[in-house]
Amino acid sequence: MTATAEVAAPAGDPVAPRPSRWPAWALVVICVLAGGLYVWAIGAGQVGNAYYAAAAKSMSTSFTNFLFGSFDPAGVVTVDKPPMSLWPQAAAVWVFGFHGWAVLLPQVVEGVAAVFLLHRAVRLWADEKVALLAALIFALTPITVAINRDNNPDTLLVLLLVASAYAFTRSVKASDSRQRTKWLLWCAFFIGCGFLTKMLQAWIVVPGFAVAYLVGTSGPLKRRILDLLGAGAVLVASSFWWVALHALWPGSKPYIGGSTDGGAWDLIIGYNGLGRVFGGSGNRGGGSMPSGGQGTVEFGGPGGAMFGGQPGIARMFDASVGGQISWLLPLCLLVLIAVSVAGVLRWRQKIPGDPAERAGWFMWGSWLLVTAAVFSFAQGIFHPYYTTMLAPAVAAISAAGIVMFWRARSFVRFLLPLSVVITAGWAFVVASRDTSFHGWARWAALGVGAAAVVVLLLGLRRAGLVAAVVAVLLVPAVWSTATAATASSNGVMPAAGPNERGGGGFEIFANGQPPPGARAGRPMRGAPPGAGRGELTDEQKRILNYAKENSGGAEITLAVAGSAQMASPFIMGSDEVVIGMGGFSGSDDAPSVDQLQSWVGEGRLKFVLGGGDRMGGPGGRDDNGRQEWISQHCSPVDPSAYGGGAEQELLECRA
Repeated sequence: MTATAEVAAPAGDPVAPRPSRWPAWALVVICVLAGGLYVWAIGAGQVGNAYYAAAAKSMSTSFTNFLFGSFDPAGVVTVDKPPMSLWPQAAAVWVFGFHGWAVLLPQVVEGVAAVFLLHRAVRLWADEKVALLAALIFALTPITVAINRDNNPDTLLVLLLVASAYAFTRSVKASDSRQRTKWLLWCAFFIGCGFLTKMLQAWIVVPGFAVAYLVGTSGPLKRRILDLLGAGAVLVASSFWWVALHALWPGSKPYIGGSTDGGAWDLIIGYNGLGRVFGGSGNRGGGSMPSGGQGTVEFGGPGGAMFGGQPGIARMFDASVGGQISWLLPLCLLVLIAVSVAGVLRWRQKIPGDPAERAGWFMWGSWLLVTAAVFSFAQGIFHPYYTTMLAPAVAAISAAGIVMFWRARSFVRFLLPLSVVITAGWAFVVASRDTSFHGWARWAALGVGAAAVVVLLLGLRRAGLVAAVVAVLLVPAVWSTATAATASSNGVMPAAGPNERGGGGFEIFANGQPPPGARAGRPMRGAPPGAGRGELTDEQKRILNYAKENSGGAEITLAVAGSAQMASPFIMGSDEVVIGMGGFSGSDDAPSVDQLQSWVGEGRLKFVLGGGDRMGGPGGRDDNGRQEWISQHCSPVDPSAYGGGAEQELLECRA
């Protein structure tokens, strides 16, 4: 008898049904949809955020630059973030050469991976239908589509946090204590990697994860506490190894951009850490601020839209942020209230529940509520695109809630029609803020929503579920598709929807007064031409060629004064060693006056490019004395020698 015959079912016995393959194909379709939205037209010449794109190119030139995230090829100053999000981009540039698509392609891959991994995490927690719906919602979140087409750090941050959620779910679902501990340690490791992507923002989820582990596992309390302590140790090690490496590095290393002392620790606690939450120097919210003698910088949109409007409980729903993430927030709040009430009733009736399911609700719920609270009340710099961090939790909670309401048999089943009404109504409000941007979708949402409510009340369950999903996702899907179809060059402030929503922008107005016809929300006047595409203007090419031909073989061809945006085109558009003095804002002490003196004295630097009042100086940005030194040691080159104009001034320096 063959082995096949031995295991064959006896005649007449029922044959076990073959597992359906439609969920796998559905996931493939969702991932392809996500990839299509993220990759659409990214090869049209844009480079995303020129600051990070220039750094990716500089990082591809040497190991030290790569390790620490140097903005310039000389390794003078880093970007004002840890380098992990830039490592894939720098690797792609090293392999394929510097192109916009090479910089942005890793973001697309990371975005699709996050959609796939969210499906796996939610499937472990709930079931296949909930997981597929969560993946679809996540893929169609407008701000997620916008950010995954850009090169800001948030794409990798979200992927790492979704990976931590997957590991956490594996942990609380494990029956073996060793497996439970192992996956919890992986969870902590992924959050630590998130810290090396965007510092303390990754840690926002940590308290919720810890509480969820305590209430969602059935092992002895002592073991749970020990597991959490071990995870804490892994979290600290995976978060701070790079900080320690920079502090202990024996050789030459770049100054940490955004810090006051050149070290990573100051950046964590100050400008890029607690300063974002509590405000302080360098962490202004909306409004205006001085701009190097040119008047004031006015932040676009109502209430300072460039920085996400005014802090407060309504920030996630306002004109700057609402169109990015708020579409399903009312639904999520309804779901969390319903789940909380049901949990309290079960507890009072002493009905046992599933610890892993409870842990999932704690994890996703705390992720959403705590992160939204931190973002809403943050007093420092807050950009609307940060809210992409909310998208995985929004997707998981809303998907679980929709399916839960749909499956309910008691009066709870009426919560699904209520959810449709609330969500479609809110979509109508958001889309009505600017009807020039696909305003028809708001009426379509109301029509589909009304039809879904009728179908649900008639008891047509499957058709009602489909109609409900279409109603709640219609307007976000339209915004996401329209965003993907536009090859935007606004890499600094990626946003979905109308240009003035979310992305903001700022403009420099003489004496703080806008000229006739000017309005907030337009791109910054004076931004370097070609910066969004990594190109040099003809004048910039002439300046660089003159500096190269007359530098006498200097190691640094050109040092550019002002913000990093002034130097970015020179770094992206040439293979010369060009540095941006002062880091992102032009205020970092890199290079210091002593370094400038040494470089010029040793013949390593001869030419400096100024930018008028954008260089800072008295009444403007603090540049740590560089402007004064330049004024004393550098003299203007006759513009006729290189065909220069009035916007930028080439200076020749002598010791």
